[in-house]
Amino acid sequence: MTEQRELATFAGGCFWCMVSPFDEQPGILKVISGYTGGSTENPTYEEVCSETTGHYEAVQITYDPTIFPYKKLLQLFWQQIDPTDAGGQFNDRGLSYRTAIFYHSEEQKDQAEASKAELAASGRFQKPIVTEIIPAGTFYKAEEKHQGYYKKNPFHYNLYKEGSGRARFIRENWRNRKSDEQLRKELTPIQYEVTRNNATEPPFQNEFWDHTEEGIYVDIISGEPLFSSKDKYDAGCGWPSFTKPLRRNEIHERFDTSLGMRRIEVRGKTSDSHLGHVFDDGPGPDRARYCINSAALRFVPKEKLIDEGYGEFVKLFE
Repeated sequence: MTEQRELATFAGGCFWCMVSPFDEQPGILKVISGYTGGSTENPTYEEVCSETTGHYEAVQITYDPTIFPYKKLLQLFWQQIDPTDAGGQFNDRGLSYRTAIFYHSEEQKDQAEASKAELAASGRFQKPIVTEIIPAGTFYKAEEKHQGYYKKNPFHYNLYKEGSGRARFIRENWRNRKSDEQLRKELTPIQYEVTRNNATEPPFQNEFWDHTEEGIYVDIISGEPLFSSKDKYDAGCGWPSFTKPLRRNEIHERFDTSLGMRRIEVRGKTSDSHLGHVFDDGPGPDRARYCINSAALRFVPKEKLIDEGYGEFVKLFE
């Protein structure tokens, strides 16, 4: 099948935080940070931040609509922003940090308007949805240091996303909607304590620390695909350890100072479940070691991936 390519352009405040949600999704071919909507040609970051150019900080996404349709892009976009804020996003104030959907066709415009109306009718937010829907214009690529910032500077990126208030807003407004009462019924006591109360299960006394079967590990609450057996290794710590997640945008990393330590906690994006921590002593090129509680995971063997809706990962084991 011939690969199809279309463009989508979104402004969601600081463009550092608008790349990772889309970057590793199936069918997403490229995500570029840049500037659009203003009058100045080839603006610099400093010029845009001065609020004199009229530009928005934005991301332009090249995608294959047969794999990841525009409607799904819109759903993911809304989940990154506060669509009720007309003056910026979180701690970032000013015109360049406003939210907008820049449509590239009448079909995109219709879908964007329908998506906005659906969100407004959902009752999720009490205030009006003020995100603009605007015809796409010239898009100027930002300086190289701003491209893929979440990969180049992960520690600072996570501190910024948490400190700006964006991460907290997403957790509070887009988290899994199951009640504590429901989760207590569905989970075992240790699964509940780990995922909801940030507990840590005993090392060497958990389900997956020495598990070697081929397949993927998903969030026990939301079903988000998190890790692959291909990236699992024995770190000698007594918990499942992985060199990388399946998709970085399916997890949330935040600074953790509990127990008098300085660590990076790993949480499920949709479920807001505590998963474990990530350390910098792993064997891979970026030295990441994702140390994860078995109680936060469910394993899907490779032969059941298609049946359980994870068919896109079959290729990992071919």
